[in-house]
Amino acid sequence: MAQKRTILGFLGVTAFMAALFLQVLSPNLASANQITSRSLTLQAGASDGGSKPSGIVRHLFTFTVPTNGNIGSIEFKYCTTAADVAPATCVTPNGLTTTSATLTSQNGATGFSMVNTTNGDPYITRTQAVVAGPVQLSYQLSTITNPDGTSCPSSQPNCTFFVRITTYADHDLTGGIVDKGTVTASTNTQILLSGIMPESLVFCTGENINTNLGGVPDCTTANAGIIGFDRLFSPTDTAIATSQMAASTNAGSGYVITVNGTTLTSGSNTVTAMGTAAGGIHGVSQFGLNLRANTVATSTPAVGLDIAPASNGTQYRGEPYINGGTTSNYGTVDTFQYRDGDVVADSANGGAGGTDAQIYTVSYIVNVPGNQPAGTYSTTLTYICTPTF
Repeated sequence: MAQKRTILGFLGVTAFMAALFLQVLSPNLASANQITSRSLTLQAGASDGGSKPSGIVRHLFTFTVPTNGNIGSIEFKYCTTAADVAPATCVTPNGLTTTSATLTSQNGATGFSMVNTTNGDPYITRTQAVVAGPVQLSYQLSTITNPDGTSCPSSQPNCTFFVRITTYADHDLTGGIVDKGTVTASTNTQILLSGIMPESLVFCTGENINTNLGGVPDCTTANAGIIGFDRLFSPTDTAIATSQMAASTNAGSGYVITVNGTTLTSGSNTVTAMGTAAGGIHGVSQFGLNLRANTVATSTPAVGLDIAPASNGTQYRGEPYINGGTTSNYGTVDTFQYRDGDVVADSANGGAGGTDAQIYTVSYIVNVPGNQPAGTYSTTLTYICTPTF
């Protein structure tokens, strides 16, 4: 009977010691809570896409810690498996480098600095302070080299990896685990897109040119045909007409636009081209043009529009051409001129260069003396836009 009591006593002591051993072995695991709302976003680095295998990128961790308590350090342990998936040991993904990692942003709980001495197991540290959970935290680790994908030979370079996040009470991954959780991400095949922007010039002329819904001149609306003056020629009045043209280019030295053709003629009779820039004068033989919105003046009709959109010296560079005084002047209000081959506009506003599309409105005037022979007067004008690449 005494022997039976001895055996039972031994079994009781053994059970008690086993329970005590388990309790001593894993006090942290028993108290740790699960981190929630956790994610790892792979963000682009200076030149590499966020999920590029072997890319030098940024890893943004966002998660919610549920527990009130001191947090002095947070570990980010990179593994080929999740924490609850066999094998429980952590194998660092091939090609991963975290020893150059820097902490570039921190929110929710701050004051941390980076410790990156062990590859695949960086952590951030601070003097322990209370974090009142639940609260969302986020930390951006920069200059991390992604895994190279060879940990997943069957799907390389598309390869999933895991990061085990653990918060500790003390500053050096000690003092007891507060909360823990695992996030996952994957390297992926980069999608490479390639396209060519060739040398470009868009130029059109017509009586009118409309814009599309984006405000860009639409050359498909440029209507051709004969443009008539608004009234019969008379020594007591000025006849006016307009046409439009649109231009854009990516030429590094921009464009110049010239006008080419003769003055108005009817048989052997002509209207004198205005070789010198001047205002319109009734009773004088004059044919001229400019590219401005003109005003009402004693001898000048209100005709024309300024360039649209207006030039700003960067995106829009087009402007009517003025080359000093009366030498070549198509950009002064109420001043007109016409010479075959003249430059009438260029893209030199803010320095010669490429420009988005703008619409020029060309204004034409005709004055005649009282002895101007009767007839139908006409001319064909050709505008030539020349880009320099």
